[in-house]
Amino acid sequence: MNKTFDLEQYLTDGVESIVSDAMKAALKNPKESAFLLQYAAFAKRAAKVRARHAQAGRHVPSFLIASITSRCNLHCAGCYARANHLCGDSGDSGQMTDDQWDGIFAQAAEIGISFVLLAGGEPMLRRGVIERAAAHKDILFPVFTNGTVLDAALVELLDQNRNLIPIVSIEGGEAQTDTRRGSGTYAALHGSMRAFKQRGIFFGASITLTTANLKTVTSDEFLNDLKEDGCKIAFYVDYVPADPGTESLAPGESEQAFLADRLAELRAKQDGMVYVSFPGDEQFAGGCLAAGRGFFHINPCGGAEPCPFSPVSDTSVTDVSLLDALNSRLFVRLRASELLKEHHDGACALFGHEDEVRGMCAKE
Repeated sequence: MNKTFDLEQYLTDGVESIVSDAMKAALKNPKESAFLLQYAAFAKRAAKVRARHAQAGRHVPSFLIASITSRCNLHCAGCYARANHLCGDSGDSGQMTDDQWDGIFAQAAEIGISFVLLAGGEPMLRRGVIERAAAHKDILFPVFTNGTVLDAALVELLDQNRNLIPIVSIEGGEAQTDTRRGSGTYAALHGSMRAFKQRGIFFGASITLTTANLKTVTSDEFLNDLKEDGCKIAFYVDYVPADPGTESLAPGESEQAFLADRLAELRAKQDGMVYVSFPGDEQFAGGCLAAGRGFFHINPCGGAEPCPFSPVSDTSVTDVSLLDALNSRLFVRLRASELLKEHHDGACALFGHEDEVRGMCAKE
């Protein structure tokens, strides 16, 4: 790793770049542009807060991933969460309450976190948490949803609170999407996209990248269709082979190189879309950004984890503050280790190293 690399500045620049690109993508949308202009000021203020923490020897990342529920109404093939029993059909018993999540969002804003990605399960099933998030205007909340449970009231909530940005999951065309996510899913999520477009709601698409759909979901035809639907963000996430026998679907070095070249080409076009890749964009950050280097994950019960694909925790945010969680034994040891810096294939540097990660939770 280059010793002169400034991770703090890289992440601050990254936030500003995302906001700037989003503003360009929303130029023809006065309501969205007005909000993003206001949010840009919030993001700059948050960067100054993080800088003060850094001067005091405390590292605060720009991003937080919050899995606000384990419930989901779909049974997607190869779902990492279901394969690891982190997602199911049952209720939210034992999981963090609306008030607790509200407190987490308030803490996040206070310490300088600019983005909180809301995930699940299916986050739209926790309407109370979504409503609490809406009130925190100094945080941008991308909501990663399967797009099948939105009703008129939720669409109205999104319309009135532009800091909530729905990111709908799609696998390609109708056949590819329904094969993985279930019959009728493509039609349902397209109904949601039509509702967003009619209201001028800024939204994006989350695309699970595999060796089978790589060329399709990065093609001009597919992306032009998304733009026609009103989509402004394409968020590519590498497939994690949680199900045995699906290892061949995980993008390898050649696929990652293709994606990097294709994204550079797409970004140069400035075609009104924002393109994000995870973990592909981490190659510019000197390694994996988990464990608080660039983000960390809170599970539905409050456990602070390195990332969603490394469900190991030694600390709960129901017991300690976010700042204390960032300095947990596990996070400190991970950030000091070589695990996050190692070259890796697939979507997660920590995937396949669960025993090593769990070992870092142990007292010396």
